[in-house]
Amino acid sequence: MNKRISKIPNDVQDRNSVAWKKLCEYIDQVAESGTDEFIPREALGDDLFAQIFTLPKSIAKLKKVTKIGLYGSKLKRIPPEIGQMESLEYFDPYTSYDLHWFPFEIYKCKKLKDSRISTRALYGNYKNRMGFPKLDHNPVRYFGDNLKCSVCEKDVTYETTNQMWITAHVGTDTIPMLANLCSKECEQNLPKPPENYVQYAHKGGADLVQPPNEDELWEIEIAEREKAEKENKPELTKVIKREVKDTKFDISKFPVLKLVRKIWEK
Repeated sequence: MNKRISKIPNDVQDRNSVAWKKLCEYIDQVAESGTDEFIPREALGDDLFAQIFTLPKSIAKLKKVTKIGLYGSKLKRIPPEIGQMESLEYFDPYTSYDLHWFPFEIYKCKKLKDSRISTRALYGNYKNRMGFPKLDHNPVRYFGDNLKCSVCEKDVTYETTNQMWITAHVGTDTIPMLANLCSKECEQNLPKPPENYVQYAHKGGADLVQPPNEDELWEIEIAEREKAEKENKPELTKVIKREVKDTKFDISKFPVLKLVRKIWEK
């Protein structure tokens, strides 16, 4: 199990830089012109674009933008205001390897139907199950003091919000999202995670148990097939292969699977 967990940086952007000022100007231009594409690399150039580590809250003004192009960015986070981009249909931050998570508000972009995200870099992804940072000891702060509940949009403070991780399907990808919650009711209104992901909202941390990743599933299959062969039960190998590929299987039913899982978690 991949337990690599790094601290989430909060102060990620120099807002006095030329790059930031030009990005803010570009957002104003896109909003005023009503164009349907937001591709900051084309407006800033490679050098300035490489100095952008988050996006301004003003992206909320991009009501007519249907496509966001952030290919190859150095972004570390996306602000919750992306949820106000009501026309967004295509989201492309591909090869933005420092983007490990997204704000829950992106789930509110109801027209978003296509995405291109480097999923291997995401917390909890099925390929390597990268660990989720523990929110109790490492709260995420956005720029400014204003904060809203990610579900009901009620005003909250950093002292009263309950931050939790939730994984859900957005566009054409399954992504981890950070939710700021004002109540237990809002927590219960979070979407149900897809199968083969942590099935509830959580705080992260090294103790979080995630489903097996790709390599673990392979090791599990090999271990069970070897066991079946030693017991002269070759007919079980086909069943084992089918069970391992079925993400809904219960690992507790297989002693060898639990052993392999225990070894991998060390």
